[in-house]
Amino acid sequence: MKSTAESRGRRTLLLLSLVALAPIVASYVAFYLFAPTKRLNYGELLAPAPAPPLAGTALGGGPFNLAELRGKWILLIASGPDCAAACEKALYATRQARTIQGREQDRVVRALLQPTGAAALPPALLAAQPGLIAARVDPAALAQLPPPGADGVAILLLDPRGNLVLRYSAEPDIKRLANDLGRLLRTSQIG
Repeated sequence: MKSTAESRGRRTLLLLSLVALAPIVASYVAFYLFAPTKRLNYGELLAPAPAPPLAGTALGGGPFNLAELRGKWILLIASGPDCAAACEKALYATRQARTIQGREQDRVVRALLQPTGAAALPPALLAAQPGLIAARVDPAALAQLPPPGADGVAILLLDPRGNLVLRYSAEPDIKRLANDLGRLLRTSQIG
């Protein structure tokens, strides 16, 4: 009778151990055998690094310093010396992506950085960009940012701590850019 009770106790202990270990084993199997191939972000994920210190002159004539924008998410448009059409598309895309965020749009700042000596953008284009911070920065400082696409323009997303997060082409899919931004705003407690 003692051996039957002992074997029943061992079976119970073994069953409880299996039940306790099953979620752990299942998680390892799922992680290593069924790794997700689909990524959620649309933009190109950048290696985590702080943005280089960028300072220059705002188009209004005052000083500009990228570090002063910390605390907010930054949609940064970095352009080459001549970016008329590409800049117009990038400005439109970032304006729309920010507007789509609704009440959360105040957590996002848009900035356009051009190298000193670049061709001036049409005043009508800049007037159609409410809330845009535009500045001219030393070309050597701009070269420290991730390289732009073939059109000479890059849209970069910086987190509230000043780290580079994502890069987009000058003509991104606005809805997907807005989805990336919305996901980050929902999950972030800062900015």
